[in-house]
Amino acid sequence: MILPILKFPNKYLRAPTEPVSFPLSPEIKKLAKDMIGTVRNADGIGLAAPQVGKSVKVIVINLEKSGVPLMALYNPKIVSKGLKRVEIEEGCLSIPDVFGMVKRPKKVTIEAQNEEGKTIRFSDDGWIARVAQHEIDHINGALIIDHIKKYTQGADIVKEWKEEKVI
Repeated sequence: MILPILKFPNKYLRAPTEPVSFPLSPEIKKLAKDMIGTVRNADGIGLAAPQVGKSVKVIVINLEKSGVPLMALYNPKIVSKGLKRVEIEEGCLSIPDVFGMVKRPKKVTIEAQNEEGKTIRFSDDGWIARVAQHEIDHINGALIIDHIKKYTQGADIVKEWKEEKVI
């Protein structure tokens, strides 16, 4: 099922999230499956549960077009960050028409659980690292508008939100 993607300033985008427990409940399995369908349908590269109104620690990374198998990660966290930081333009399915330059560590090590509950740990210094950091931000209540220093599109939208004290 394709889920509606919440748009900023929806409160779920800032709400605290809860870890998922194992074995996964049928509801969490369905959520992950629906998130995969939703991110593909939106032509996105990542999606976090808060973006579809669920306050749990589930993310999906969709880099299939780059030859990376789609992955659902449960209870993901960044356990280490490299010193080199890279600034790249980012956007977000929950903040349409807003893009800007975001500086993040190039390399991160991520720890998460797979669908079976097995703890997995991996390091990446490419797109997986970038998308994972963005989606992990979501499950921690952070958004790209918290990180953007220079807007490439949508600065007027953000200015309006600030004037309305939404941000």
